Amino acid sequence: METQDVIIHVRFAPNGSVVEIGERPKALSPQEWYYYLSDKAGNAYQPLSGGRGVFRLTRGDVESFKVESAPTAA
Repeated sequence: METQDVIIHVRFAPNGSVVEIGERPKALSPQEWYYYLSDKAGNAYQPLSGGRGVFRLTRGDVESFKVESAPTAA
């Protein structure tokens, strides 16, 4: 079975905060999702010019991160 690669695009504001990020769970802000991915898969991040960057992950990793990052009900 072949793994599907996913590229998650990140766009930053001039002050360095995250404006947009792909594959974001609804429960997290763009900045929170960026921090989460940076913590879990920082080695998969590639900075680009123009206030942009990408995470290169497998579909399985992305789905797993979405489940792990979901807030738990009290």
